[in-house]
Amino acid sequence: MNSSEWHSAPDTRLKVLLIEPYYGGSHRAWADGYAQYSQYHVELLTLPAQFWKWRMQGGAVTLARLYAEQNWHPDVILASSMFDLSTFRALTRQQTAATPCALYFHENQLTYPQNQRQRHGWQYGFINYVSALAADAVYFNSAFHREAFLDGLPRMLKHFGDFNELDTVDQVRQRSSVLPLGLDLRRLDVLRPEQTNRHDPPLILWNHRWEHDKNPQLFFDTLNRLADEGDNFRVAIVGENFRQEPTEFEAARDQLGDRVVQYGYMANYEAYGRLLWEADYVISTAYQDFFGISVAEAIYAGCIPLLPYRLNYPALVPEAWHEQCLYSANDLYTLLRSHLRGHQAVDRQVLARHVAQFDWAQMAPQYDAALSRLVQAR
Repeated sequence: MNSSEWHSAPDTRLKVLLIEPYYGGSHRAWADGYAQYSQYHVELLTLPAQFWKWRMQGGAVTLARLYAEQNWHPDVILASSMFDLSTFRALTRQQTAATPCALYFHENQLTYPQNQRQRHGWQYGFINYVSALAADAVYFNSAFHREAFLDGLPRMLKHFGDFNELDTVDQVRQRSSVLPLGLDLRRLDVLRPEQTNRHDPPLILWNHRWEHDKNPQLFFDTLNRLADEGDNFRVAIVGENFRQEPTEFEAARDQLGDRVVQYGYMANYEAYGRLLWEADYVISTAYQDFFGISVAEAIYAGCIPLLPYRLNYPALVPEAWHEQCLYSANDLYTLLRSHLRGHQAVDRQVLARHVAQFDWAQMAPQYDAALSRLVQAR
């Protein structure tokens, strides 16, 4: 729908402007998914997914200009957290003073681990903070994420010399709620093979970013130990790689040898989806994951998850199956060995039905209801 059609829409459905300054990857999938499945008129205002720091610092200036040029008149604005909402509202105050604005946290820069290349201190976490203050509602993609952010705010504010404004943490808390990610899980259905019998030897899947916060070394150490003990398995190592020399991945490929049946990022979604249906286990060793999209997709496709008992992972597994699927501390080795040697039984269909709640068919009505309440409150 173009802007002129959107402005003159004949019915009484809400007009939602979704602002995404980093329109790529999971952010793009989220924006497109809600626009497709919402019962409301959803229009996107976006910038390309590059230069993330500049998007957080300067994206609001550009998007405020584009907003004015398009002469938007939405009933409600839903903005990604990769955005300085406070600056945007200041620059568009004449047009948006009466328009309720919601901020959606895919991730936050306050508690996100900073690596050696970043070291940007509190700068971007502070943008998240003032954006939350400027919002009428703040949505987090998981309960874990909400609590991590709210727990981190006082630590950041106390870092400064005076006028710490700690009371504002309660203000943010009061307007915050959990609105899980919507996922297009049903597109995996068309890739499902006629028979989904699992394989011998079992296929173990790693489908995360090749970054240190995903703790790949624990994964590889575990597999190498089990291989040395004679356990039989195959492994698929996929996910995006933004590093020039992923040394631990290359070393693992050499050590695991012909056990590795897939190595590297899979740009073709159909091929990736078929791999999900083929895999037996999906494993995470992450230190940081605000939701767990790749894990949820794999569970939907029938993979048994073996996950740390932390972050949002307990929410992705029914409580009755925590013992079979979640491990404490770094004890992945014991749990995976137990599975490979036939000492664990898990109902994959129960797990798949659990994550199906995040499909857009279920989540879009929840987004619609949340935004409707926000409009009614204003």
